[in-house]
Amino acid sequence: MVIHAHERDVPPGRSGIEWKLLTNLSVRSRAEAIEKLDWYAMRWKIETFHKILKSGCKAEDAKLRTADRLANLISVFCILSWRVFWLTMISRCAPEAPLDAAFTPDEIQLLERAVSDSPLTTQAPPLLRNLIKVARLGGYLARASDPPPGNTVMWRGMQRLTDIQLGYELALNRSR
Repeated sequence: MVIHAHERDVPPGRSGIEWKLLTNLSVRSRAEAIEKLDWYAMRWKIETFHKILKSGCKAEDAKLRTADRLANLISVFCILSWRVFWLTMISRCAPEAPLDAAFTPDEIQLLERAVSDSPLTTQAPPLLRNLIKVARLGGYLARASDPPPGNTVMWRGMQRLTDIQLGYELALNRSR
């Protein structure tokens, strides 16, 4: 089955999207064709998730000897990959969301203490300000002309934030 689709209402200044999709799925109506196009449109998100899983978590480098151990590790990696992808997307789609929707109280406190506000973040909503702080921990420069932070800097930033949090908790336990 071939689904041939053209973008309607093309924004000025660019050419319209044209898709020719081959599928072995049944398509008997316009609604079913649109459903298959919607599924295909999710492919980018799925590819991005897998890139984070493979490049960030380095899931392919695991040297575990049993399928159960590997399944457990990949389950944890999937949660981590989802969080990095979600943080990247929420910064673009819902920057006004509540701060506690994305961060724990400890993460919020540590970000406030570890990363100073930049001129770009001083007027930003709290969630976006903290997401940019995470990205800055990962190497994002946060200049006015920079595009929004991507998954790689978010991954590195979350990795550094986790290390900072672990050190903070160890220091708290030592002083008790």
